[in-house]
Amino acid sequence: MNERIRVENVRLIDENGRQVGVVPSRQALTMAKERGLDLVEVAPQADPPVCRLIDYGKYLYELKKKAQEARKKQTVITVKEIKFRPGTDDHDYEFKTKNAHRILSGGDKVKAVVHFRGREIVHKQLGERLITRLVQDLSEVGIVEAPPRLEGPNLVAVFGPKKGK
Repeated sequence: MNERIRVENVRLIDENGRQVGVVPSRQALTMAKERGLDLVEVAPQADPPVCRLIDYGKYLYELKKKAQEARKKQTVITVKEIKFRPGTDDHDYEFKTKNAHRILSGGDKVKAVVHFRGREIVHKQLGERLITRLVQDLSEVGIVEAPPRLEGPNLVAVFGPKKGK
């Protein structure tokens, strides 16, 4: 605490959360040193500024623990990509649809991509038909989050799991 304090008076809150009152900043610093705690400014915009007596190391540790708990409760949703071609055979289509069904049932998202090579892009309707069929086949476990759109040589649609599943 080599930082020089320019404020003459501060509103002080002790380690138990009780308000001590408005005291000179030097007195607040000596109280903190006597108790083996740190003097932390919590509201600098207030008049007079509000300071608190806390164990700063313990405070940082508790913040870290809270952040860790929040991360534990988060669910991570990954996006898995399934690629098709405009001339994908029925058996391959069914196999990939079953995989998409399994992925959506597991709670992850599916990015369906129909890749066009060379002049195949002229026959966009084949890819659109394939994606439309996929939307119908996956309707019981997933919803379309991003409708089919053309991104370069690819026709892309994103499916998300249904909330009730």
